[in-house]
Amino acid sequence: MNMKMKKGLGILCLLMMVLLSGSQAEAKEEQMLEEVEEILAGMTLEEKVYQLFIITPEALTGSNTVTAAGETTRKSLENYPVGGLVYFSKNLKDPAQTKKMLQNVMAFSYEVEGLPLFTCIDEEGGRVARIGSNPVFGVEKIGSMQEIKDEKEAYEAGETIGTYLSRFGFNFNFAPDADVLTNKSNKAIGDRSFGSDVDTVVKMAAAFSDGLHSQNVLSSFKHFPGHGAVQGDTHDGFAYTDKTYEELLKSELKPFMAAGPLGVDAVMAAHISVPEITGEDTPCTLSEKMITDVLRRDLGFEGLIITDALDMGAITQNYTSRQAAVLAFQAGVDMLLMPRDFKQASEGILEAVEKGEISEERIDESLRRIIKAKLLWKGH
Repeated sequence: MNMKMKKGLGILCLLMMVLLSGSQAEAKEEQMLEEVEEILAGMTLEEKVYQLFIITPEALTGSNTVTAAGETTRKSLENYPVGGLVYFSKNLKDPAQTKKMLQNVMAFSYEVEGLPLFTCIDEEGGRVARIGSNPVFGVEKIGSMQEIKDEKEAYEAGETIGTYLSRFGFNFNFAPDADVLTNKSNKAIGDRSFGSDVDTVVKMAAAFSDGLHSQNVLSSFKHFPGHGAVQGDTHDGFAYTDKTYEELLKSELKPFMAAGPLGVDAVMAAHISVPEITGEDTPCTLSEKMITDVLRRDLGFEGLIITDALDMGAITQNYTSRQAAVLAFQAGVDMLLMPRDFKQASEGILEAVEKGEISEERIDESLRRIIKAKLLWKGH
């Protein structure tokens, strides 16, 4: 056999391997979609609606401060099989307690829902680190994102955080912060941002996300459409940017445009008003123009869209829990984070379906994304 023939056979073998790999991936994807549809078909409307919510363990159980998951948690999940729980510093006392609590709640979720629960946390590093800020946990403390010098360091930060989150039982981190800090007087974001250069922010946020993924922890770019340009703090009340769509596209929106191709699992939408785009003061979280038209259609993001916490001042000062939940879901989000009154919010979604204001098909659309994300995490 001459050299040309050997080379030709080698190329042919390589092509066959690529084709085989592609067909296997397609078969796996098809199998997963079938599993998603099977799970969806077995759910009641109420179960579907509860899956749309990520709430605190206190909102689930009615307890003051939750540091364990026992019979009360199990019964509460039976009544309200939510999509996820988010934990804060007060819930996390030490490594053994945290690990046991999350092991139990995950076991209850499989028992009740037949699906894993999103166990969520805000663990950015720097000043937003529920575990890293507590010396009892003995983990490596990651500094502010502003201090990170290159992509390697950003990846290692995500990997370090992902390692201890996964060890304790968390599977979803509301990080990294993908805000471009274009307003230097912005205190809400400040050193939580990778900086004012958009390309640097995209690269660093992507590397941090990859670091989380290396430990099977889901990532989320926040805060769409870019909190770094904002006047005010949505925790306290009204916050806005007067930039035009064209201005935002050149900078603040670029990380969210890149989120899908970079494999980021979710985008968190902020309660920022952008009157130059929407023509009104409605927060982005509740704006169909911003969520469906801009984030989904224009920027092409097909992953999970999650609201920022719905108990923040920018929402609670102007909307009831019922109104906020319905408006956010109608705007196009998939998951509703921490409404001030979870029961009122979930009842609001159910009533909106009964009245024809929200279709069950629209709920199924979000459920497909939620279930798929959970199955991908489980199968990792």
